[in-house]
Amino acid sequence: MARIVVVFDFDKTIIDVDSDNWVVDELGATDLFNSLLPTMPWNPLMDKMMKELHAQGRRTEDIENVLKRAPLHHRIVPAIKKAHALGCDLRILSDANLFFIETILNHLGIKYCFSEINTNPSNVDEEGRLRISPYTDFYSSPHGCKLCPPNMCKGMILERIQASSAKEGKTRMIYLGDGAGDFCPSLKLKEGDFVMPRKNFPVWDLICENRHLLRAEIHEWVDGGDLERVLLEIIDNIKIHGTNDSNTIPLLSSDCKLETVSLSSHEALPLALRVHQ
Repeated sequence: MARIVVVFDFDKTIIDVDSDNWVVDELGATDLFNSLLPTMPWNPLMDKMMKELHAQGRRTEDIENVLKRAPLHHRIVPAIKKAHALGCDLRILSDANLFFIETILNHLGIKYCFSEINTNPSNVDEEGRLRISPYTDFYSSPHGCKLCPPNMCKGMILERIQASSAKEGKTRMIYLGDGAGDFCPSLKLKEGDFVMPRKNFPVWDLICENRHLLRAEIHEWVDGGDLERVLLEIIDNIKIHGTNDSNTIPLLSSDCKLETVSLSSHEALPLALRVHQ
């Protein structure tokens, strides 16, 4: 039986908000963030925001408390626990950062479910300030992918996951995401794999407009309840039949426009370490 690897985006996939914006907004720094946004790449901007919040007396504990309040659908945690219990290898591939992700996963009690977290590195320095760095140093070693933000090409990371998983035998991959940065890894999926785009979010729009470029089967979801149902049905069908039974899992919605669109408008997307646990 094929090994199943499930790769989750984090922001607006596992949680229902963007964790960067959530922290900035909840700690009252929205105006400063918006004033600086046109002048800096995303990761350096988030690092600067952590500096500003630290200068205002905010501690990492304050950031943790905000992150623990991040909203998510009540079926997300059960879905992740069930997929893990079924023997799936769960990974995270996210343009957030390690501190934010680990704080939330620990709070939810599901960090143990994930074998790997790929995201922007972060650390607390000797002054107690949270530092956030880009996954890829886009000044000295740009990744060169025109579909992805300069700090992270999720497609390249997914290819590494594919290569390492292939060494352990036949693998079926399921990828879940919502943002434009999730389009590139969707293109790397192979026949027999599955992509689960969140409906009416940027990746869903890109997939609808460029359906002919994808080899994986496409199964949309709207909220955490949908995510749980579709994900577990795909896993179940792989385990029982070795393939998908499209009579039981709805494919891409019929209202998805099958058109081709130039991707040049997505080259300058907002600005996202592989971490073994």
